[in-house]
Amino acid sequence: MGESLRDIQRKIQAVKKTKQITKAMNMVASAKLRNAQLRIERFRPYADKYFEVISDLAGRVDASSYPLLEKREEIKTVGIVLITSDKGLCGAFNANLCTAALKLAQSKQSEGKEVKFICIGKRARDFFRKTEFEILEEKIEVLNHFDFQLANEVGETVIDKFLARHVDEVYVVFGKFVTIIKQEPTIAKVLPVESGAKSGDSSSEYVFEPSVEGLLTELLPRYVKVQIYRALLDTSASEHAARMTAMDNATKNCNELVNSLTLVYNKARQASITAELMDIVGGAEALKNA
Repeated sequence: MGESLRDIQRKIQAVKKTKQITKAMNMVASAKLRNAQLRIERFRPYADKYFEVISDLAGRVDASSYPLLEKREEIKTVGIVLITSDKGLCGAFNANLCTAALKLAQSKQSEGKEVKFICIGKRARDFFRKTEFEILEEKIEVLNHFDFQLANEVGETVIDKFLARHVDEVYVVFGKFVTIIKQEPTIAKVLPVESGAKSGDSSSEYVFEPSVEGLLTELLPRYVKVQIYRALLDTSASEHAARMTAMDNATKNCNELVNSLTLVYNKARQASITAELMDIVGGAEALKNA
């Protein structure tokens, strides 16, 4: 019984050490989340306004005159930009993103289209490396510290592939940050750029300088990069929120396990003491009878 008590004590100490690690990781994720959340909340209004302006401008011109607006009659190849984290320990966050991207890819494949991936994040790369889908490009260990330059690089790659007709449509799959406890796998189409403007829209009273055509030529490539940057920021904030929640749950589970093991330890200790007392009483009775 003494050996059993020592085993239980070792388990309790091991769980307590694990609890210290999960609590520390929760605090780190919480600190990183504050900065990431601030970045996405500041950038969203800019990205939304950019989309509004581009949609209005695109509705004023002949789409066939602009390669990034061109909707091709036959879609042969679809490109998917998948953004995940590089590290794990954030619950089902990465698995949900990979599953959403896989369903999209399988849906397009069932329509007879070829699907190719650009993977940002180690988890995305590792997941689709095991599938039949081609990975055009991968970027890993870049999400811990990034700025608009990363979106610029990915955007240039996406635009080059689209203009060279290596892909006919491009989607981005990312984790949309809603709240600390809610992150949604989201699919957004970035190419070809779609017009959201309607005829008779009140925005038609605006006068653009320089011309609409000149503005579109300059703004369309940047629009693609802005949408990718927004997806990167959303995913970054979602990753830290998911990890914070996962580590908080792990810490609570450690507390419950410590309490459970302590109860088992106390019961085993009580049983050991009772057995020793019975041995003493039995020995005393035997001496008395002798």
